[in-house]
Amino acid sequence: MSTDSISRNRLAARLDAAVRSHGESLSTPVFVVDVDAFDANATDLVKRAAGKPVRVASKSVRVPELIKRALSHDGFRGVHAYTLAEALWLEENGVVDGEVDDILVAYPSVDRAALSRLVASPRAASRITLMIDDVAHLDVVDSVRASTAVPVRVAIDVDAGLVVGGRHVGPKRSPLYDAADVVALARTVIARPGFQLAGVMTYEGQVAGVPDAVPHQRAKSMVVRRLKDASVAQLRARRAEIAAALREVTDLALWNAGGSGSLESSAADPEVTEVTAGSGLLVPTLFDHYQAFQPRPASFFGLPVTRRPSADIATVHGGGFVASGTAGSDRLPSPWAPAGLHVTGMEGAGEVQTPLTGHPAALLRVGDLVWFRHAKSGEPFEHTDRVHLLSGDTFVDTVATYRGHGLVF
Repeated sequence: MSTDSISRNRLAARLDAAVRSHGESLSTPVFVVDVDAFDANATDLVKRAAGKPVRVASKSVRVPELIKRALSHDGFRGVHAYTLAEALWLEENGVVDGEVDDILVAYPSVDRAALSRLVASPRAASRITLMIDDVAHLDVVDSVRASTAVPVRVAIDVDAGLVVGGRHVGPKRSPLYDAADVVALARTVIARPGFQLAGVMTYEGQVAGVPDAVPHQRAKSMVVRRLKDASVAQLRARRAEIAAALREVTDLALWNAGGSGSLESSAADPEVTEVTAGSGLLVPTLFDHYQAFQPRPASFFGLPVTRRPSADIATVHGGGFVASGTAGSDRLPSPWAPAGLHVTGMEGAGEVQTPLTGHPAALLRVGDLVWFRHAKSGEPFEHTDRVHLLSGDTFVDTVATYRGHGLVF
């Protein structure tokens, strides 16, 4: 038996022991975060950031108490929210420390109800920074306010993709690429009453979000690493050019960059003042195969075996928690513990049932739990209102997800 299989079977024993010792029936799926692994991952992220503050990507967590737990680690500062409504809730409910932390909204907002709340609250407006890449985003803000008495902080999202051979490699985010276009928008913000230019963001998703050390894919992984190296070099030069041009116009408070998969290269850029990480706290399966760091999976969900259609198949209830992105087998949840189980090619992960094969299937009984990992971080918590926090082989707390707080962002 491999070291990995032994580790996964030990994990199953820990999780099963925690369920047994809970003393009452737990509704399934049972969602669990191993806080020992979570804390170790947080420490590792800070180390990899090499002195640059790490902003928590809330989209990859979605549990307020875990966001606060990450922020309690030295080296973490502030939240990278994914909607303005979420940012307002975090600020209003004290999830962020207003004296230490601020909130940067990662995506432009046209949510007029949320924008109206923002411009009506001087405190919130001083702590929350909106993302823009178009004058139209400023127009939406102005459409909901009668005066510019409460200044709105904004940051400019600059495309961080790699351009090679006339092709763009990376997330299709901002239309801003050249320094001249960035400076033009910066001048517009500075000249426009009621706005304050706080900084810039360059998210290099083609570096941060793509595995580069995948087993049995050595050739592909080598190509990915070369593209990453080219992207880092090109972006570093372009950041320097844009920063120099912006210094002729204004002084910036922040330059945000990176993700869990690119902390080293992002933090090493002298123009970058802070980095963002979220998936590296919980480590979903899409983050298993990176050369830069060793994963410590921290997020699991348990599904009960409800039927045995044959001697070598065990079927669990539910399981169809498919990750966002391009459809493929890598977006399916993975049966993780005990080791050796697999979803079937015919049914995959289903909404109401998921048949499992592999040698442990013959040993599973009706009522046993199978522990899965999700492909993406944060997304599984859209399917539950609570998460059990595991330390050792004991549940030490149960905390609410955004859903548990009645929130859908």
